[in-house]
Amino acid sequence: MRVEEKLYTLRYKRDEEPHLKIRDPAQCLKCEQEYGMPQPCIAVCPANVYSWDGHRLVLSYENCVECGGCRIACPFHNIAWSYPRYGLGMSLRYG
Repeated sequence: MRVEEKLYTLRYKRDEEPHLKIRDPAQCLKCEQEYGMPQPCIAVCPANVYSWDGHRLVLSYENCVECGGCRIACPFHNIAWSYPRYGLGMSLRYG
């Protein structure tokens, strides 16, 4: 089974308040220059939460599977990560 098919088995209740934030966008530019493309956070994220539009890092937090890999992979510790509020975020569709 492909990753995309497994991600389809997840259910997500969107929270209006994002649980992922970039602390300093300038650090993302520095990361792109130092580590190249794709940046570490983009490379480790299984749900394509992060994308680079050429000048800045774009977050699609509603896709997040809450694995925490992005904050571990970020060499600048620039990602503020927390779990979504109770009852919101990712849940397993089949238990």
